Amino acid sequence: MNNKINIGQYIPTNSFLHRLDPRFKILALVFLLVSLFIIPISTEIYSLVMLGSMLVISIVLNLLAKIPIKRLLLGLRPLMFLLTLTFIIQLFTINTGKPIFNNPLDMRLSLLSVGAIIVILVLYNVFKRGLPFRMIFFFLTVFLVFYLQYVLKSDLLVIYRYNFNPTYDGVIRGLFLFVRIMITVLLTSLLTFTTMTTDLNFGFETLLAPLKLIKVPVAVFAMMLSLILRYIPTLLFESEKIMKAQASRGLDFKESKLREKITQIIALLIPIFLISITRAEELSDAMEARGYILGAKRTRIDEFKIKTSDIFSLVFSVLVITTIITLRVIL
Repeated sequence: MNNKINIGQYIPTNSFLHRLDPRFKILALVFLLVSLFIIPISTEIYSLVMLGSMLVISIVLNLLAKIPIKRLLLGLRPLMFLLTLTFIIQLFTINTGKPIFNNPLDMRLSLLSVGAIIVILVLYNVFKRGLPFRMIFFFLTVFLVFYLQYVLKSDLLVIYRYNFNPTYDGVIRGLFLFVRIMITVLLTSLLTFTTMTTDLNFGFETLLAPLKLIKVPVAVFAMMLSLILRYIPTLLFESEKIMKAQASRGLDFKESKLREKITQIIALLIPIFLISITRAEELSDAMEARGYILGAKRTRIDEFKIKTSDIFSLVFSVLVITTIITLRVIL
């Protein structure tokens, strides 16, 4: 399985987090995520301290689950473009606070600067596979894209000219959102890292049980959620295999023209669609062979018993959200 895909994967490390009751893990995750998103996006010290505390908690929990640091970084790599774009948008849109530079920077998109940017991007895409610490080179490339617009101030065929005047508030808010999204990924990935699909299904079904009073098919929804989480990495892995197989036959997804890329995407989607149908049929046959009947009451071989560690995990998450709400009200 591709190590870059976090959501839906289970890593059996036999940590105490793996042995927790899935119902309590799901509740604890909900409380921690709510705690994270009620922290106000602000440059105030208390907001930054609370966000930093949540980052420390998420990292410590992953370490207690014995998840390798390298695995966490690889899981965050696909989100680097989104996180960086979020940060840059904040720099351009937030105008409050003290400016970083005494005078606005005169930025120009001319033929010279655009040509240099294209060269930088091409070189990065050509050599990025063999580069160590690829994430650092990605941030360096983003920096060069803006630096070239400032340095290469050619008046020849200026395409666009603008003033860039970032503020400290914009930088802090951008980093705030950057870290918030990263913590969300770390916490949600931790749930699937430490919980098997069958246990997730049991946890969702138990927690959604009150909906049975209004005739909601809770068991079906719980099964759907667990299967979705389970088959996300499977389908992504199959997609990667198909892309490599097509690339070995001379199909290039990066250097093709727009019309060719549309054809290539269709050629990729059709086998993925067929594989999804085949997987669904195999899964239905396997479930039927094991006696699964839609809507019927099901029993479990292993029944979960509430332990002290389960109660502690829930109390800890409740204390976190209570502390953050209290600090927000007081401050």
